[in-house]
Amino acid sequence: MKKAIDVQTAVALAATHAIAAKAQGTFGVGGVLLDQYGNVLKALANNVVRDGLIFDPTAHGERQLIDWYFAERAAGIELPAPEDVTIVTSLDPCAMCAGALLAAGFNVIVAAIDQKAGINHDCSFTFTSLPEGLRARAAARFFYPAVLGASVFARDSAGPSPKSFFIGKTIAEPTQALCSLAFEATNDKVHALLMSDLPCVEPRDPATLPARHPIVKQLKMLDPDALLYRCAPHAPDAGLAPFLRRAMEIDVAHGGQGDAVALLDAFGNLLLCSPGRQSQSSICTAFMECTRRYAQLRYSLMEGADDAAQNELRAYLAHPREGTFVFARGPDGGAHSYMNLGAYGSTMEGPLPADNARQFQYVLPLIDAADLAALVAAMPPLYHAMIQINPVQVTDQGLIDALRHAP
Repeated sequence: MKKAIDVQTAVALAATHAIAAKAQGTFGVGGVLLDQYGNVLKALANNVVRDGLIFDPTAHGERQLIDWYFAERAAGIELPAPEDVTIVTSLDPCAMCAGALLAAGFNVIVAAIDQKAGINHDCSFTFTSLPEGLRARAAARFFYPAVLGASVFARDSAGPSPKSFFIGKTIAEPTQALCSLAFEATNDKVHALLMSDLPCVEPRDPATLPARHPIVKQLKMLDPDALLYRCAPHAPDAGLAPFLRRAMEIDVAHGGQGDAVALLDAFGNLLLCSPGRQSQSSICTAFMECTRRYAQLRYSLMEGADDAAQNELRAYLAHPREGTFVFARGPDGGAHSYMNLGAYGSTMEGPLPADNARQFQYVLPLIDAADLAALVAAMPPLYHAMIQINPVQVTDQGLIDALRHAP
């Protein structure tokens, strides 16, 4: 088992995984999970893109490390408590990963800054991008080590001193530069790839396909209720309630608060309705499950297929930005909701289509609409300026009434 007894060694290991991610053609970011003695429990790279295709928009290094930790514990593996675990990441966590880290309760050491999506994008170390109730928690957990020198990468340290097993608590300039450049060298290319994942022809209605068609068969394997509900495009109604209610009940049984997320396509067809699995991983919310499962379905059908087959798949199972995510419960100011908002941003990656401003809808509000708008407006620039996240309540009163007394 490898050991990292100073911050420099830990960041250097994260940087090697960032380089591996760059070679894979995905975002050049890596992370390391350490126990209270500096032993490396797990190291992972970003895995959003595989083989030139979107594999999982939520597969950032930090999120994967957190899920790995909880999966190991669920399998009976003895691991230290979250407060005795440190995640070292080569890049400032995005909103999704920051929310996940705060929900999980880990300590965090950050190397490079991300000026678009990073939680410390403004280098203020005040975490004003977070909901007010999470800022003190972040200030107590996130450490930005000093980078000694005179280059553009130099900085003073910020945040609480990390665990005592870290003998050295600074980063060498070349290592900091490597972390920054690995991400900068991939960010625009990967972003362009993600934004090119659009139908090459007019979208096609999967409900017109025969039951034996591979796309329909795979959809039904993912969710037997797929294509059993249809509404006007982007206008969910009370007919969606039974599917959401059933998923909400499963979410409670799986350790959640009774949330569920449905994905409707551009024609109003139900493609997937997901509960969370928080008894497996504390950050496995309904939205994380929904967006991940749909992306991996598309990846499995496109992997190894020729251009014509990939284009057909993109026409029948388009990028989620063309459809509608419907949350049973709206966002609030908690860590899980902030993670979901960030994961939604990672799923969209870029501006929504001009004709689909209501892509993100929720049924039951948890906070006032004005407070929710202010929460989103404070997020890093990627989310409020580029993607322009805009959660709105569904307009169908029948759907609202049907879920009001759900678990």
